[in-house]
Amino acid sequence: MSRKGSCWDNAPMESCWGSLKTELVHHRDFATREQAKQEITEYIEIFYNRMRKQARLGYLSPGGFTQQYYAIQMAA
Repeated sequence: MSRKGSCWDNAPMESCWGSLKTELVHHRDFATREQAKQEITEYIEIFYNRMRKQARLGYLSPGGFTQQYYAIQMAA
């Protein structure tokens, strides 16, 4: 955690929550809390972590970036 008034440590999570709300939550009406939990979990685990390309990762998904990182480490 950073000092009071320094918001930079929270920026990555704020970005993640913003994407989640923009891409999923505001476009759906969930019938139950359980349905909401299931769809949000699927969004994070399947789409956001494995498929969604992110500019800060060289337009790779987080999963693809991780695979590339370990492939480079194994080759070195």
